[in-house]
Amino acid sequence: MKRRYSSHYAWRRAQSIDELAWMARQRLPAFAWEYVHGGSEDETTLGDNRRAFAAWGWQPRTLVDVEARDSRTRLLDGPAELPLAIAPTGYNGMLWRDGDIALARAAASRGIPFTLSTVSCASLETLAAAVPDARLWFQLYVLDDEAVRNDMLERARNVGVETLMVTTDTVVLGRREWDSRSYLNPRRLAWPYLLDAGLHPQWAYRALWPQGLPTLGNLVKYLPREQQSAGSAAGYINQRMTRRLTWEVLADIRERWPGKLLIKGILNAEDALEAKRIGADGVVVTNHGGRQLDGAPATLDALPEVVDAVGDSMHILLDSGIRRGSDIAKAVALGAEGVLCGRATLYGLALGGEAGAAHAIDLLKDQLHNLMAQLGRPTLAQLDASCLRRSPYASTRGDSPQRPSDALPGGETPGDMP
Repeated sequence: MKRRYSSHYAWRRAQSIDELAWMARQRLPAFAWEYVHGGSEDETTLGDNRRAFAAWGWQPRTLVDVEARDSRTRLLDGPAELPLAIAPTGYNGMLWRDGDIALARAAASRGIPFTLSTVSCASLETLAAAVPDARLWFQLYVLDDEAVRNDMLERARNVGVETLMVTTDTVVLGRREWDSRSYLNPRRLAWPYLLDAGLHPQWAYRALWPQGLPTLGNLVKYLPREQQSAGSAAGYINQRMTRRLTWEVLADIRERWPGKLLIKGILNAEDALEAKRIGADGVVVTNHGGRQLDGAPATLDALPEVVDAVGDSMHILLDSGIRRGSDIAKAVALGAEGVLCGRATLYGLALGGEAGAAHAIDLLKDQLHNLMAQLGRPTLAQLDASCLRRSPYASTRGDSPQRPSDALPGGETPGDMP
C-alpha cells in the first residue's frame, strides 16, 4: 500500500509536525500558506535550518532505568513543562479566528510560555484578559516613534508581561519572493490567489466569518480611525520600523523595562556579548525562520559560539527550524536553555484552532520523551554533548533545499507554486 498522509479532516491522527504541515497546506489558501511557510529569496537558510539538525546523530546508552522521563524545566527563571515557548508570530487571525488567543490557551494548557507579537491580531489587553493564566511574553518591533515605543512598553507592563523580547533582525524586511507573488500590490491579492481563496470556504468560515479580515490589534491605538484596516496597519508597521536600531536604543529600552529582557536576532559571539553589556537577561539565537537574510547561518550551527561566549551568564534560547522533539533535545544538548517554536504550532492552529495547536505541542512532547528513553537519558539535565555525534550521512539525506516541509512520500512537492 502506498504511503500517504491522512486527510486534513483527520488532523488529530497526525503523527508528526511535517504531517500537520501537509494537512495545513490542504486547508489553507495558497497566499496564506506562503505567508506561513515560505522563506526569503532562494530559501537556502530555510532549508539549512533543517539540515543543521539532520547533521547531528545520537550516541545512546543502554540498560538505564527510563520508567520515568521528566522534561520539566525553568525558562527565564519560571516553570515550564517543556524547554519550549511559543514564538512570536504575526497575523495569526488569518489562519483561525482569534488565533492569538487560541495559541495562548494551548500554551497555558500545556504549561509553556506564549509570546505575543507586536503585529498580532489580538491586542495585549485583549489577550491578557482572555487568557489570564498565560505565562505571557511580548515581542517588540522597535518603531521610529519613541512615544509609541514607550507606550507599548507601558501597556505590556500594565497587563503583566513577564518577559520582553526585542527583535533586532528586521530593520528592513527580507525579500520573501514566494509570499510577494501572491499580491498585485501589498494590499491586493493577484487574481489567481484571490480565486484560490474562494475555493477554500472552510478556511474562510474559520478565519474570516463574520467580521472579515482582522486588523493588527496592538497598532489600532496609533492609527487614525479611517486607517485601522488590516492593510493600513500592515503599511504602518512597514513604514515606521526604525532603520536606526542600535545598541544604544536597546540600552534605553533596558532602562525602561523592569522585567526580563531577551534580544532576538543573535547569530554570533560579538552580538551576544553586546547584549550582555547592555544588561539583557538573555538572547534568542535565530535567523527569523529563514525569512530574512538568505544565506545566514543555520541557528543550530550558530548556537555553540553563543553558548561559549555567554552561556554561563545569560539565558539562551534557540529559534528556527524546530519540527521534532529530537530537535529540542539537540538544542538543549548543545547548550540552549530551551527553544522557541512558531511554524509548528501554526500548522496545528490552521487545522484545529486551540486544539490543533495543543496537538502540535503534544507531538513535540511525546517525541521528546520517547527520545529521552531511547537515549538512556531520562532527564533534561542528562542531555549534553556526550549524547551527540556528527552524522556522516547528513549530506545524502533528501530534504529539499528550498521547501523542506513540502516533501511527501513518493517525492511529490505539493507546496511548490506554479
